[in-house]
Amino acid sequence: MKLTDYTDYSLRVLIYVAVHPDEPITIQQISDAFGIPKNHLVKIVQNLGQRGYLLTMRGRSGGVRLGRPAVEINIGEVVRATEPDFGVVECFRDGNRCVITRACGLRGILHQALRAYLDVLDGYSLQDLVERPAALRRSLSVGIPVMDIKPAGRKSR
Repeated sequence: MKLTDYTDYSLRVLIYVAVHPDEPITIQQISDAFGIPKNHLVKIVQNLGQRGYLLTMRGRSGGVRLGRPAVEINIGEVVRATEPDFGVVECFRDGNRCVITRACGLRGILHQALRAYLDVLDGYSLQDLVERPAALRRSLSVGIPVMDIKPAGRKSR
């Protein structure tokens, strides 16, 4: 099973926001951290906001925050909400033209596999993905310039 980039990016947005719980996050910050074009993220953030996963705030101090606690955001639910098509083979799709569908056992097996896949995802929340927030924040800041701040009271020579 391959997830679309849309679902992948949706999960990354949620992860980024979850590891920065004390600040509103801008789309630009997420874009910079992952190297994803900002215009791709605008639609994703809007969709996640409409579904209640994110709160979006406009204005100068705007940005996004989680719309509910990370422990309440189920990964299986997010994947179902963002993935457009679970038709892994033709016989899963509308307009199926496969001539062996009635006699073939593949459909049942793949349906069982898809159910198992989603059942596993249903067992995890966003909180499970961000169990190591400090490590994630460090990984997300790679390549982002860090200001060199000297401790107060010391003068450089």
